[in-house]
Amino acid sequence: MSSLQSEPAQKINLYQIITKIHQSLQLGDALATTAEQVRGFLGIDRVMIYRFRDDGSGEVIAESIFAKRLPALQGLCFPADDIPQEARQMFLAVRQRAIVNVATGKTGLSPADSAQTGEPIIPPQIHYRTVDPCHLAYLEAMGVKSSLVMPLVIDQLGAETDRFCEIPRKSAQLWGLLVAHHSEPHEFLPEELQQMQLIVDQVSVAIAQATLLSQTRQRALEEATINCISNLLHQQPTIQFNQALAATVEAFEGIGGRLYLGASEAQPSQIFTSGEQPVTSTGEVEAILEEHPLWQRWIQDGFPKDGSNATVFSSVWPVINLYQEPALRVLTPRFQQTPIRGLLVIPIYARQQFLGILTIFRPEIETETLWAGRFDPSTKQTLPRQSFAAWREHQQGQTQPWIHPDLSLAEALGRQFAMAIEQYKLYQEIAGFNSQLEQQVSDRTAQLEKSLQVTQALNQVNQRISQTLELQTILSTIVQEAQSLIHSDRVLVYRLLNDHEGEVMIEALGPGIAATVGIKTPEGCFPLTAKHSYRQGEIGMIENLHTRTLSSCHREFLQSLQIQANLVVPIVVNDELWGLLIAHQCYRSRIWTAEEIDLLQQLSSQAAIAIAQAELYNQARMMATREQANAAQLTATLAELRYTQIQLIQSEKMSSLGQLVAGIAHEINNPITFIAGNLTPAEEYCQDLLQLVALYDQHHPKPHPEIQDFAEKIELGYLAQDVSKLFASMKTGAQRIQQIVQSLRNFSRLDEADLKIADLHEGLDNALLIVQHRLQAKPGTPGIQVSKAYGALPHVECYPGLLNQVFLHLLNNAIDALEDVQRQSAAPFLLPTLKLRTKFDPQSQSVSLTIADNGCGIDPEIQGRIFDPFFTTKPVGQGTGLGLSISYQIIVQQHKGTLTCFSEVGQGTKFEIMLPV
Repeated sequence: MSSLQSEPAQKINLYQIITKIHQSLQLGDALATTAEQVRGFLGIDRVMIYRFRDDGSGEVIAESIFAKRLPALQGLCFPADDIPQEARQMFLAVRQRAIVNVATGKTGLSPADSAQTGEPIIPPQIHYRTVDPCHLAYLEAMGVKSSLVMPLVIDQLGAETDRFCEIPRKSAQLWGLLVAHHSEPHEFLPEELQQMQLIVDQVSVAIAQATLLSQTRQRALEEATINCISNLLHQQPTIQFNQALAATVEAFEGIGGRLYLGASEAQPSQIFTSGEQPVTSTGEVEAILEEHPLWQRWIQDGFPKDGSNATVFSSVWPVINLYQEPALRVLTPRFQQTPIRGLLVIPIYARQQFLGILTIFRPEIETETLWAGRFDPSTKQTLPRQSFAAWREHQQGQTQPWIHPDLSLAEALGRQFAMAIEQYKLYQEIAGFNSQLEQQVSDRTAQLEKSLQVTQALNQVNQRISQTLELQTILSTIVQEAQSLIHSDRVLVYRLLNDHEGEVMIEALGPGIAATVGIKTPEGCFPLTAKHSYRQGEIGMIENLHTRTLSSCHREFLQSLQIQANLVVPIVVNDELWGLLIAHQCYRSRIWTAEEIDLLQQLSSQAAIAIAQAELYNQARMMATREQANAAQLTATLAELRYTQIQLIQSEKMSSLGQLVAGIAHEINNPITFIAGNLTPAEEYCQDLLQLVALYDQHHPKPHPEIQDFAEKIELGYLAQDVSKLFASMKTGAQRIQQIVQSLRNFSRLDEADLKIADLHEGLDNALLIVQHRLQAKPGTPGIQVSKAYGALPHVECYPGLLNQVFLHLLNNAIDALEDVQRQSAAPFLLPTLKLRTKFDPQSQSVSLTIADNGCGIDPEIQGRIFDPFFTTKPVGQGTGLGLSISYQIIVQQHKGTLTCFSEVGQGTKFEIMLPV
């Protein structure tokens, strides 16, 4: 560009260049346009875009040359040593531009950003110095007399630091270089640098956007792959591991794979294979490679980790080349007769239980690189090359590395296989124990009754916590409930006084058991290591005092209290060990069950809540005594205490309800699965028997009179026609029960505390199914009609269990309003209706859900108070006033949404929920 060009013309020209860059839809087109426009803008012989590769080398991916005055370099690669590490550091740290004039032997360095402040330097400053002779010889060999190099630095969310640059920008990446060459001396002015920087910045933005688009497409492809394999695992009548394994191998571009299922008490180990497999020295396929002692040790102790990926993907073991992995040295002979070179080992666990191993094999590959000039890749470049003619490097026996998307996909598929394996093992167990169904139902019923007793005990404790803040009363309730449920001789609360001793605070005793309240432990019998373990949540358990190794002091102390077995659960308050909840067995040894341990842990949590509340209450009382003049502050403190209590009560109630519902759903699901699974073969058997009767009738048309009389007596013709209808009716009933079980399972997510991607329609329908019994017609009153108008909603990141709770509150309130109208109205209420609407607003990126009824409406005078805690319009005993308050907190505070009420007396009420996507 001529320096005599007017400033307005420069701006117009610059605007046109930037516009053309952004009009290109593909990154390659945008870079080609950039090279062409910049070359014309500067009026020089060649402009090229140089991109860095993962190994530090680079490739010319876009180029524009004027009249073939310089040779073409597009598609050629340059080794990493061509650009010194110091230059890379300055490119990234301050976006330094480099100008070289071969004729004068000078190089001009111009940082775009200040090294001290990081702010752009305007106008540009150019500092000249002597060019390194090696660099001059390098440019002369290329036929270049002057050059300009400008870094392409992109901001990338989650971008990794360039391993060739030790000074990284914050979330910045040195993506490549824009290089301008001229075959004659050319002076680059500061004004040109400033205008070129604007172009380079726009190119960097275009590159960052293209990178983000590529990552988005990669994530979409990964999700599609996961969904495809998940469908193969979960949507078939029986789980098809072979198909899913083959699809997994294909997804990783592998040549083979193995799925090993570990042995259990009921089933031996199993192996599923696809494609190439390791073989023994005799050429026979090795069936159970994973049962080699080396693999078994890895299963027990953990698989080796591969350096940089160990912290990010701790559950996956990627092996790029198995012949270079020391841990696999013993096993490599089994792979020598195969093309397998790379391994991806995915151990599969569920709830810390080993299920199996998924292994993917990759073959060796050949690579071919077109270099700009011949060089020795095994040594560092010390002299410039004399020729840049294309040199083709061909390498065999290479391996394809396992990259970040591979490892991310591996973890996701590992979870899918874990769920499928669990389901597969469950199906096997069901098939194995089908003959013992009646006994299992009886056992499960007893467990359910026990669970109900535990739930009632927890509710009793929760009720006592809600009724009083007296710690002594609450702890007394806890030990009494625990002693009656686990039938131990003594249950007590042990208060820790300091690091070395404590005393029994309260207890519940069985018949003939000596009291221990006030007894302190001898000094030194409570070591600091035990206190540390209890603070971490560990439990203590002695099943037989005579066979347990203990200190003499500890043993003598337990014997003095006639203890033969005990179970110790810590009470942790505000991350500090407050005390212990202990169960004693005094007359015999005892094996403590998982249910008993879980009960004591839940009761210890309740005790911790009560203690925390009591401490807050005591602090509030002390504050009131000291600062009676500050009434406003005291009121705020008590209000905060009350709100905390409300949250804890509701949280515990809903958690208990979720556990109860999940337990009931699980117990119902087992027998109904047996029933539903046996209906089809039973129907087939009946059809076979009827077919047999028909064949007898065809081949023996004159049956014995006794047979003919019996056929008429049982109405054989009608029976043959009706049996299909009978089985169809039973299948419909079984499917209905399964739908109810599924809804109960989904509703049991009330205690989930993690953000998850969820389908709001599913939650709304599940809540609607829970209240289905209230929608049906009753004597003298019609049923409640439900009108649904669901829009197309995207899945929303939310707390699914909490939203289910909100839907249930709003539906129950609407049904209450409709029932009140039916009871109070003199004339029959003809069409009680619930209207459910959902809609997605792409402009605001939010979803709306409305639940409306045509009930009596809400008086305008009280509409402003309906979200206040404990405010209710229902009669005493029929409502706590917590439902709408908690719903408001869930929507507004935990989901950053809105909950709005629209109501008109006599016309009904509508609640609208708005949630951001």
